Amino acid sequence: MRVMYWLVMVMAFFTVLAGCGKENVEESFPMSVEIGDLEAVDQNGERIMLSSLNKDKIMLADFIFTNCETVCLPMTANMAELQREIEKAGLQDDVQLISISIDPEHDTPQTMTEYSKRHSADYSNWTFLTGYTREEIETFANVSFKTPAAIVEGSNQFVHATSFFLVSESGTLLNKYEGVSDPPFKEIIEDIERLQ
Repeated sequence: MRVMYWLVMVMAFFTVLAGCGKENVEESFPMSVEIGDLEAVDQNGERIMLSSLNKDKIMLADFIFTNCETVCLPMTANMAELQREIEKAGLQDDVQLISISIDPEHDTPQTMTEYSKRHSADYSNWTFLTGYTREEIETFANVSFKTPAAIVEGSNQFVHATSFFLVSESGTLLNKYEGVSDPPFKEIIEDIERLQ
């Protein structure tokens, strides 16, 4: 009986320790912002909630638009490379990549599909989102990701973040990384592994 008691106590201790450990890991990251939910349409034209993509998965997100003349093409190429690095590390089942359009008026699901296919996106863990209003996505980017998303007056171009954003399974924004020029793939993989 006494052995059983101590066994239960030891198991309870390690359960508490494991739970605290994950929280402590999240606290060690430079950011801590609870992201809101977003109702969107994916590249297949299906209605989807951002929270359903983030459920039980670590999320890496970026903001793009398909007729971008500057940073979006290299960012998307780098996200494709990141997807390959995640697969090499055996983490593909634990990570969801999400590219969020900030030009929903132009970026239809068909446009997003054509754009993503040019970068050989693997949809098993990479989703492209559109299907909300421009006002909704600007507010979402500003509030949830603390980043701008706004049209450049008199043009069809947008000001937006050039980062890859790391979001925990609990929906907390923890870190952001350079997405255009020389992204820190090794650091991103290490951060994903820390969260497991």
